[in-house]
Amino acid sequence: MAPMYLIAIAWLYVALLAAITENTAVGGVLTFIFYGLAPMALFFWLFGTPTRRRRQREREASGLNDRAESDADQ
Repeated sequence: MAPMYLIAIAWLYVALLAAITENTAVGGVLTFIFYGLAPMALFFWLFGTPTRRRRQREREASGLNDRAESDADQ
């Protein structure tokens, strides 16, 4: 997990440096958003999908167990 964050930090650093070299502030902000933040958001969303699915299955399994126990108590 740590190398993934290291790659993200390095990518954002390079995107920030590219944004600083832009001629206008608007160009710099857009460069940072479209070359830095947007790709990182997509990267973390795609690579976080297995974790989200696993957590969802765990929540569903524990929710089913809670319901089964409460039904047994009645």
